[in-house]
Order: sequence, then structure tokens, then C-alpha cells
Amino acid sequence: MTRLQAGDEVTYTVTFLEMDHHPTFPYPPMPTGGPTVLLAADEPPAWYFLNLYDAVGAAYEWTDQHEKSKAEVEGFLHDPAVTLFTLMRTGWPAGFFILDGRIEGVCDLAYFGLVPEAVGLGLGNYLLHTAILMGWELPGVTKMTVNTNSLDHPRALPLYQKAGFAPVRRAEHKRILTRDRTH
Repeated sequence: MTRLQAGDEVTYTVTFLEMDHHPTFPYPPMPTGGPTVLLAADEPPAWYFLNLYDAVGAAYEWTDQHEKSKAEVEGFLHDPAVTLFTLMRTGWPAGFFILDGRIEGVCDLAYFGLVPEAVGLGLGNYLLHTAILMGWELPGVTKMTVNTNSLDHPRALPLYQKAGFAPVRRAEHKRILTRDRTH
């Protein structure tokens, strides 16, 4: 393991994945272990999305949305073809995903993840399979896309592949770390 510090420049790999057919798995049952609900947000404010974004992605260098203006973030969130879903578990947000249908025929799983306190509770497969099936239900969808990178959770890429996404290309990028991390 390599110990990296905030301010270090790192090279990371982005993997772009696609699913070109409706999956055969059924909707998963709602997880047990406490009240759980999946809520679609109607024109959420930027702060709400950014709080979820940080809670899920801060440890994985999810910082890009903070470089945008509030109007730009809300423009994305308020687009009628974009929907943010929050997984609420025992009264607090355990994770979220965004379905982005702005490109005709394509549903992009633009964001997906669990907060650290929800990892290991059996919610990940439920949330991912539900997101995929909901994406395929959007009118005219013939393909779903998602991307992940080597700074994300190490199980992200295998999880997407196990759910039926296939890598279609990879790209190398560089960034300056915003926090210390072990890589």
C-alpha cells in the first residue's frame, strides 16, 4: 500500500462501462433491518446533492461538482431528464443515485454510492439493481452507461461488472489529491 498525501499528484484510470440489454434479474426485495425507503427528489437544492455527494465520495476524491457554480449544479439537478434518488434507512440517508436520461436512448447512472456507515449492511446490491431496473424503465432507453475510476471504492468496478455492465474504454487522468489516502 502506498500512503499518499493531500497535494500529491496522482494518475488514475477512468473505466467507462455500458449495458446494451435489459437485465434478466428481478427487482430485489427491500432490505430488512430497519425502515428503508427510496425517495425521488423533486428539484433538490444544490446543497442537498452536494451533502450526499460528499458523504459518499469524499474519501474517493469526488470533488468535481464543487468546482461548478450553484446555478450549474442546480441546472443539472432540475433538468426533467435527471432524477436524484435517496435511500433512507432508519431515518438517515444511507446512499443515493442519479439517473441521467438527457441523451436520447441512453440512461447514465451518473452517481451511485453508499455513505460509509451503510457499507456492509447489504444495501449496495439492492440499490444498484434497483437503479439499473429503474433506468431501463425510462422511455426509449436502449443502453445504460456508468463510469468509475481507480480512486473509487475498490469494489465499484467489480460490482458494476457483476450487475451486467461491460467496460468499453479506459482513460488516464491526473489530479491533485485533496486529502490523505492509502492507495
